[in-house]
Amino acid sequence: MGLRLAAALLFCVLSLPSLGQVPAAPEPVTWKTGREAAAIERRVEALLKRMTLEEKVGQLHLSGRGEGFNAARIREGRMGAVMNFVVPQEIAEVQKAARESRLKIPLIIGLDAVHGFSTYFPLPLGQASSWNPELIEEAAYWTGREARAAGINWTFAPMVDISRDPRWGRALEGAGEDPYLGSVVAAARTLGYQRGGVATTVKHLAGYGASEAGRDYNSVWIPTSQLFDIYLPPFKAAFDAGAMTTMAAFNALNGMPTTADRNLLTGLLRGRWRFKGLTVSDFGSISELKQHGIAGDDAEAARKALLAGIDMDMMGDAYDKHLADEVKAGRVPLEAVDEAVRRVLRVKFHLGLFERPDVDVAAAPKLMQTEEARQVARRAAREGIILLKNANETLPIKPTVKSVAVIGAMGVPEAERVWTDPAGLGRRIGQSLPEALKERLPADVDVTYEPAFTRNCGTEFADKDAAIRAAAASDLIIAMLGEDCEFLGEASSRVNLGLPGVQQELLEALVATGKPVVLVLATGRPLVLTWADSHVAAIVQTFHGGTEGRAAIAEMLSGQANPSGRVPMSFPRSVGQIPVYYNHLPTGRPQTRVGERYESIYMDERNEPLYPFGFGLSYSRFTYANPRVEREAVPLNGTAKVSVDVSNAGPRDGQEVVQLYIHQPVASRSRPVRELKGFKKLLLKAGETATVRFDVPANQLGMHDDAGRYIIEPGQIDIYLGGSSLAESVTKITLIER
Repeated sequence: MGLRLAAALLFCVLSLPSLGQVPAAPEPVTWKTGREAAAIERRVEALLKRMTLEEKVGQLHLSGRGEGFNAARIREGRMGAVMNFVVPQEIAEVQKAARESRLKIPLIIGLDAVHGFSTYFPLPLGQASSWNPELIEEAAYWTGREARAAGINWTFAPMVDISRDPRWGRALEGAGEDPYLGSVVAAARTLGYQRGGVATTVKHLAGYGASEAGRDYNSVWIPTSQLFDIYLPPFKAAFDAGAMTTMAAFNALNGMPTTADRNLLTGLLRGRWRFKGLTVSDFGSISELKQHGIAGDDAEAARKALLAGIDMDMMGDAYDKHLADEVKAGRVPLEAVDEAVRRVLRVKFHLGLFERPDVDVAAAPKLMQTEEARQVARRAAREGIILLKNANETLPIKPTVKSVAVIGAMGVPEAERVWTDPAGLGRRIGQSLPEALKERLPADVDVTYEPAFTRNCGTEFADKDAAIRAAAASDLIIAMLGEDCEFLGEASSRVNLGLPGVQQELLEALVATGKPVVLVLATGRPLVLTWADSHVAAIVQTFHGGTEGRAAIAEMLSGQANPSGRVPMSFPRSVGQIPVYYNHLPTGRPQTRVGERYESIYMDERNEPLYPFGFGLSYSRFTYANPRVEREAVPLNGTAKVSVDVSNAGPRDGQEVVQLYIHQPVASRSRPVRELKGFKKLLLKAGETATVRFDVPANQLGMHDDAGRYIIEPGQIDIYLGGSSLAESVTKITLIER
């Protein structure tokens, strides 16, 4: 969702650490059941009967803080939700305006609380890198809890779009390339936000992450079988976890803009999946149906969107200005408007908004940046760090290193707000990397710092020579580089995936000093790191670790923490490989040996990614043995019980992510060479061995056909167990008829 914001008045006390006792946790947001749900439906119908047409249309209108916002429309009953309000006093004022309307229907208060509100957690892609669903849920919980304390009751998250294309800037909001990992993360984030007291918005339905050429808002073409196998599972997982709202995508899917796609928004969502919550458009996307070429004016766009299944118009005014007239002209049935209003009111009643007191302005600061939230932020940052390379055990920093040069402006947090921050709030400044290293390295280690660049963006030098001098005088160089500023988020698609600006020039100059270079990356996507992989001593990948990110990096560099993050999205060797992903289909001419021309290869590059899905190094070394199944023959309605012995053969305690992949070698249609079907993250002490067990239901081993029907076929299933998608420990089962 685009953040076209006026500057927001900052509620300064939100940035202050909490004092005293932490307030009680908010009541979780859940769908009511049984008698409670039935009573809500009766209340919805009773309220609906009292509403005028204009008031009904008002419930479908979502407006936002900024130029042109008119609170009088709330008092007139012409607004059902608002967005981008972050100051508790202002939120209290708009809710007061709603109580002054004829029917006193409360507002839903929405915000892009994507990876934090006052306490920042890693970008969602960085959280997915932890492969720790419980930790991801906790991060979402604290995000929701802080937002709820400020009066917000609706977050425009989680984004669950699968993306295999790092050119697409919004990859940072998702969980990467895999539908299983994506589904686990989607459910965890949904549960966490709603446990924290805010309704979730599962977005963007559907296919937004597959934009052609990685260009934001571009068209998408996805075969039905692939749509159901790859792109839709995270949505279904979030709905199964209790998500209350969803957002349609900007893009056209197979020729139809999703904002007007009745088959998707009504046939699939309401029919097949029986979703009962509300569907909101993306920012202005109803009016954009004109640019898509399927509406001549806003009135036609409003009509098509509502009849397709869009319940609420975000920041477009198409419903507000035209929907009542479309009903009066007989072009939109009143029943269709009533059904959309039912969904909006249903969500409001299930959220408890009619009974919920207004935000407590005085109490709000007590829940901002609590020690509990910061501890979760530190764990999330720590576990999301991926060690991609560690030649000659450069890391952790050895006792023989007596001087460290931290190079790069990104080593120090920058105060300026960017897209990734919660709307209207400045960044909460955390500890810098030089400071964090000084705290954690021995007192006799000299830590120096040179920014090299004018800003964290790395687009122009401040004093390159000073940076090179400091680096040359040190025993070890820590270069913190990456993407920031305009290179992150929505509308930041790139065709060149190297380090932005002049950062590559600096990196090459640092390597030329002859001193070992540790490249620490903070990016919003996988970059092309082929040159760095060949020239630097170690590579540490983060996806912007949030408030505690640099402190967590220092823990890992110094050896206080052992890296355990794993790649959620394959790193390409070259932009020309994109899309590159692990769960591709086999080909009739697979590569059998290097140099063979008439095989599915590139003439000038290797096939495989630089760092594959699921990959990540550790200061420990893990080995796998004795992969086995309890019974080889498994009925189609049964469960495969799989075990493997995992040992920590290294000198340090460490966490391993044990991953289970499957492949069906013979089926009625070609199946991916590997598919993730389970993972477990566990801590093993040095020298310890543990047996890791998986229960894999046979009904999760199927596929969809071209009509979207789910099929489970008998036959052999190969099972691979290991620490990445290249897992080598193999066993098998045979699926049999019931």
